[in-house]
Amino acid sequence: MQCEVCGRQILGKPYRAIIEGAKMIVCSECAKLGSGYWEAKPQRRAKRIAKPQLKLSILRKKQRPTVTEALELVGDFGLRVRRAREELKLSHEDLGRKIGEKVSVLRKIESGKMTPDLMLAEKLEHALKIKLLVPPSEPKAPSVALSQPREITLGELVRLKEKKTEVTKERKQS
Repeated sequence: MQCEVCGRQILGKPYRAIIEGAKMIVCSECAKLGSGYWEAKPQRRAKRIAKPQLKLSILRKKQRPTVTEALELVGDFGLRVRRAREELKLSHEDLGRKIGEKVSVLRKIESGKMTPDLMLAEKLEHALKIKLLVPPSEPKAPSVALSQPREITLGELVRLKEKKTEVTKERKQS
């Protein structure tokens, strides 16, 4: 433990002195500077009361289900938000107050400059009564026919040449 006045290590018993009106823990040398001593009051510990099980069940309900993680945002979310807001005759300010978002964020979302996160998308869905989050579409497998043209490999050249020689041999035999 260190003296609160001089900063030296307190060897032996620390003193609780009142120095210029401040209660401090000091060494024996600095205790002489004090005008009196004070006693530490034992701290009362609050009894812990068992919390009812009802609160635990409420907390469990508030946790977000993992189903929303498997959702993705629709492509035309900005247009949908704007149309729904206009149908409900809400201004940007009114909608912002309703869902607790800034007007600038709502304008950026409507213009498509910003994509809302899952929480904001859920707020918009609830406030505007629209669907913005949908199950993800299946990833499309790249089709062979639509792939980009590529250069022929040496192995393919060898196979083509072998086929060509086989065809010419068959023609000669016939």
